[in-house]
Amino acid sequence: MKLSKLPVFLASALLVHTMNAGAQESQTTTPASADAAREALAKKEGEGDQTALLKETLTAVDKQYSLIRKGKIQYTYDLNYSYIGQEKIVTDFTTSGLTLFDIENVNSHIITNTFSADYGVMDNLTANVTLPLITKYAETKGHSGVSNSVGDISLGARFQPFEARRDTAGLTFTGNLRLPSGRSPFKIIAGSGEATGSGVAALSLGLNVNRIVDPVALFGSVNVTGYAPATGLNQVNGTRVLNRVQPGPTFGFGVGFAYALSYGITTTVSFQEAVSAGAKLRFEDGLNVTTSTQTSGVLSMGLGYRVSPKTTLNFSVGIGLTPDSPNLSLGMNVPLAF
Repeated sequence: MKLSKLPVFLASALLVHTMNAGAQESQTTTPASADAAREALAKKEGEGDQTALLKETLTAVDKQYSLIRKGKIQYTYDLNYSYIGQEKIVTDFTTSGLTLFDIENVNSHIITNTFSADYGVMDNLTANVTLPLITKYAETKGHSGVSNSVGDISLGARFQPFEARRDTAGLTFTGNLRLPSGRSPFKIIAGSGEATGSGVAALSLGLNVNRIVDPVALFGSVNVTGYAPATGLNQVNGTRVLNRVQPGPTFGFGVGFAYALSYGITTTVSFQEAVSAGAKLRFEDGLNVTTSTQTSGVLSMGLGYRVSPKTTLNFSVGIGLTPDSPNLSLGMNVPLAF
């Protein structure tokens, strides 16, 4: 993503004005003084560029918006904290009707340390692997405790079919395979909140669009995710035993913008929503249940601070807008160099 070098343009305009004024004043400006003025007004080497800063900030906010050069490797560390607080209605049915009805308060504090590596397969194709390490404190009715585990590992790719141009929208196609390497929610004590993964494999395909409208970058995305079923289960839920879960597909979209306040500071605002169809549950006694559709919406605000020409720290805060969303999330993104 690129922004024009506005300060350089202003510098050139000021320089022309200064030189014209000097010429009108009996042409007392010497070549040496003109060179000094140019040097003073021009942007120094290594000084931040809004174009690069904005690109780095968007890359950190959502790494799907930019690619890296062929043969290059880029490492990134993300630290995220999220809080989920909700009331769950617990029910159980038998042939005689409703036998259990209870309301449980569930509170979870989750700290996720994510290490990711991007590799430039080609100039317009980037491969990615992500490893999350999760620490989770969950407090539910009759249970509370801390769990530490690897989360779901992801393998992804980003492909840019057309060369990025300044005055046209950039398109990036994405694909991501999520592996169920985390602690499955279907293989723990039901309702304990100890899960650190989704328990099923998932494949996501998406399209991202971005456009520079000086000095703002606009971006948006759409994606769809399909899930493999979780089979061979033996989880006790109330008076029943859960044998199989088939999550419904998910459709997601997002929009936002980034604004470069200066050479060293950028801000971002974005909104993301995901709608998931109900999951199909099968129990040992033959009962089949389909859960309701879930909608998650999050409003995020971020700040990028450029500490060097090649390093930008990004901080973000997310606010859940629906009951199915995390109440609060805080994030920090740091590029790593070895």
